[in-house]
Amino acid sequence: MTVRLEVADGVGTLRLDRPPMNALDIATQDRLKELAEEATRREDVRAVVVYGGEKVFAAGADIKEMQAMDHTAMVLRARGLQDAFTAVARIPKPVVAAVTGYALGGGCELALCADYRIAAEGAKLGQPEILLGLIPGAGGTQRLARLIGPSKAKDLIFTGRMVKADEALAMGLVDRTVPAAEVYEQAHAWAARLAQGPALALRAAKESIDTGLETDIDTGLAVERNWFAGLFATEDRERGMRSFVEEGPGKAKFR
Repeated sequence: MTVRLEVADGVGTLRLDRPPMNALDIATQDRLKELAEEATRREDVRAVVVYGGEKVFAAGADIKEMQAMDHTAMVLRARGLQDAFTAVARIPKPVVAAVTGYALGGGCELALCADYRIAAEGAKLGQPEILLGLIPGAGGTQRLARLIGPSKAKDLIFTGRMVKADEALAMGLVDRTVPAAEVYEQAHAWAARLAQGPALALRAAKESIDTGLETDIDTGLAVERNWFAGLFATEDRERGMRSFVEEGPGKAKFR
């Protein structure tokens, strides 16, 4: 399998495994969508790590496969391409990308689907589609601009240049850089910590933030308000408040 879902201690790892560069061909895209939807459904998955292995995250789409496609073929495929990545973005649980080596084109777009990105100090990221006479087609023009702002996104997309991890950190494309040997360990630790948190409240927080970014503030506030009030019906809210009153902050044990 080109993508696997490995689950342990509440953390699901979506592991890309298509050597040598984890090129995201159609079969890999479809498998990614299938497993992202499985991670969404499974109650034993409470947080997710997206990982390409020790050497490379994903170097992009399978160019040879795309070269053989004409306009009609891509019209029929483009929605499936976006849907695969959107399935990762819409996992209603905390998602962290563990980026090693290259995250280019579709690989960068996949990292953009995570809530948080931890990159190796030697990692390189970018959207080089313009060098092929194309633009990003798996969400790059939309998610990148929302993450780092339109001018920085246009610089990367217009030029197709790669950025090293330190520049990616400075522009907000990644959130933390660590030695390459620690990338997965730290990403897993981030996910494992959140896997112990209140699952429904985390889902509410993610949906409120993501929805708010896509709409006007009044609609975003309505989503927040409904989730906030709704969480008062949960056992986790009762546990959290009782623990705070009796033991102090940060000691609640959630189910």
